[in-house]
Amino acid sequence: MNIETIKQAHKLLKEQKYTWQPIEKGYNNRTLYVNLDKNSIEEKPVSQLMKDKFVGGKGFGLKLLWEGTKPNTKWNDPENEIIISPGPVAGITQYSGTGKSLVVSISPTDFVMDSNVGGFFGPFLKFCGFDAIEIQGKAKNDVIIVIDETTETIRIEEAPLEDTDSHLLAAQLTEMYAAEGKQLNVSVVSAGKAADNSLIGMLNFSFYDKKRKEVRLKQAGRGGIGSVFRDKKIKALVTKVKNVSGNRNNVVDLPAIMERGKRFNKEMKELDDSQCQMTQVGTAHLMEIMNDYDLLPTHNYKFGAHKDINNINSFEWKKRFTQGVPDGCWLGCNMSCAKGIDHYKLQTGPYKGQEVIVDGPEYENAAGLGSNCGIFDPDYIIEANFYCDTYGICTITWGTLMAFTMECYENGILNKERTGGLELNFGNKEAAIEAMHQLARGEGFGNTVGLGIAQMKKLFVKNGWGEQAFLDDIGMVNKNLEYSEYVSKESLAQQGGFAMTNKGPQHDEAWLIFMDMVNNQIPSFENKAEALHYFPMFRTWFGLNGLCKLPWNDVEPENNAETDEPAKIPEHVDNYITIFNAVTGLKIDKHEMIKQSERVYNYQRIFNIRRGYGIRKYDAQPYRAAGPVTNEEYKSRQERYDKQLLDLGIEINKKSTDEKKAILREHREGQYEKLLDAVYKRRGWNNNGVPTKEYLQSIDMALPQLIETITPLL
Repeated sequence: MNIETIKQAHKLLKEQKYTWQPIEKGYNNRTLYVNLDKNSIEEKPVSQLMKDKFVGGKGFGLKLLWEGTKPNTKWNDPENEIIISPGPVAGITQYSGTGKSLVVSISPTDFVMDSNVGGFFGPFLKFCGFDAIEIQGKAKNDVIIVIDETTETIRIEEAPLEDTDSHLLAAQLTEMYAAEGKQLNVSVVSAGKAADNSLIGMLNFSFYDKKRKEVRLKQAGRGGIGSVFRDKKIKALVTKVKNVSGNRNNVVDLPAIMERGKRFNKEMKELDDSQCQMTQVGTAHLMEIMNDYDLLPTHNYKFGAHKDINNINSFEWKKRFTQGVPDGCWLGCNMSCAKGIDHYKLQTGPYKGQEVIVDGPEYENAAGLGSNCGIFDPDYIIEANFYCDTYGICTITWGTLMAFTMECYENGILNKERTGGLELNFGNKEAAIEAMHQLARGEGFGNTVGLGIAQMKKLFVKNGWGEQAFLDDIGMVNKNLEYSEYVSKESLAQQGGFAMTNKGPQHDEAWLIFMDMVNNQIPSFENKAEALHYFPMFRTWFGLNGLCKLPWNDVEPENNAETDEPAKIPEHVDNYITIFNAVTGLKIDKHEMIKQSERVYNYQRIFNIRRGYGIRKYDAQPYRAAGPVTNEEYKSRQERYDKQLLDLGIEINKKSTDEKKAILREHREGQYEKLLDAVYKRRGWNNNGVPTKEYLQSIDMALPQLIETITPLL
């Protein structure tokens, strides 16, 4: 079906003109509100108070979501919202990693979710004239929302004929809305078939690759926001801009930004090859490093290494990634880490035999889809990566829940009868990919897997298939969200970095494994608590401003090891402060930077409290995140575990594996509780994890609605 036929089938439901105005110091000072129940479109002002307290990005999203929902709003209620906001720094092109936006919603996990994503949509939304888009309500039929700077219009269009899967839909809509030769000026947000049928759907944000002449995708993966998107009958969002020029943000001090960008680009050029090789393999450089340090999730996090790592290590990916092309997902990014595999011929599914571009795999994809499921076949990982993306499935969630499913199968909790004939042993790539295709079709055991681990556990216990305690131990989930792809057993700080997050166990808050486990830089509880205060707050700041984390620490200045705090990369921290001030005209320092994040971080914590969560018991972790659940696990590292017991003064000679395992468990669970105490104290929270009034006052965030929410718990 040709593009003109598809477009002619559109039905205009609402069109509204707006007056474009230049961005001022990184802000448009207005947001866009769309209600799909009423087909209404409004502009909302951004106050100075909103900028002072919430900055932008995730902060704006959380504020709008709080005001638009009730404490008992569910993910699939019409009043639930999806908010996308890029932040004040997003959209500059003189410094790498400045094209991010944050997506915020009430998740199918029932927690307040945020997801960081690249691609062009966030900056383009800003160039079109809005600091955020807030979408509420549900359409009756599939719709597309178009924000068009060139005509200064916003349209809601019923769109019945486009494909749903993202690799097709993004290309169709780019062709449909771009002026001739101007594909670079259009960006599309979409989900996919699987998001229609699951709780784990994700969003794809498109960017046009001029070198390849292809539309490519970046993912807002975590927490099922793609499922919210499709539940609202949104087929896509489209932004169309007039141009991308050097200073559309109208910054205060462009030379300062350019100087820092030039400095960083020099580091990338001179140091990347000897450090992480981001321009050649992206985050996949971590594969063999994680394996060497026993941190690579293998067989549902039972193990941290595998003999077949060379089949899926960075050298394997380097051979497959197209080299020598500018692989940035935003203009001007010299990290060039959005690697791609061109002309990959698909082996399964509805697109079998077609040649496609596959974005990635990144480390999380290769580890989750691969080693965690016991699959060490690069072609399977590429295939599964492509279909996760186009179907709208979070690859991290899919990898972790499939690994859980496989361990359930191997323990008799599942069998061929219960899976509809799928033999889901570790390593069975054919069964794994078929489960994914079933989910996209909305049939079979694929629908069960699409529930996610939290709901699968409930189903298995209800059906009498497994015991709650064992499922809780091996189900790598916290706050109903599946774990990111690192083994945290030997890093107490990383256990907190996963389970103490606001949204659930995602590594974007704190990745402390090397500081804690490898380099022993944070040995005491107080040291760990300080790290679990600083790094989540620092990383939150990226999400307030529309920044990518990777340029912060995936290339380091040559003298970084000689600085007082090398883990913080102080020169790069100073870069970010300089850039923020140069965009906005403010004069913050490194202390105010953290305070900006503290305000929003605690707002999100209290938002979860408002919804009935956000206290200590929700920071609990599955035991597999802390130690060996099974005898097989213990024996695989028996020398290590026996030594740890001996160091505790435990006589082990006459003890069985079960007895040793129980003693180790009691110790590790006790250590984690002590960590919670220390971190809560450092963060200004009470012993139940509730921010205190005094602490909120100290960070200038004692807003009446926050005080009202926490008072009954203090």
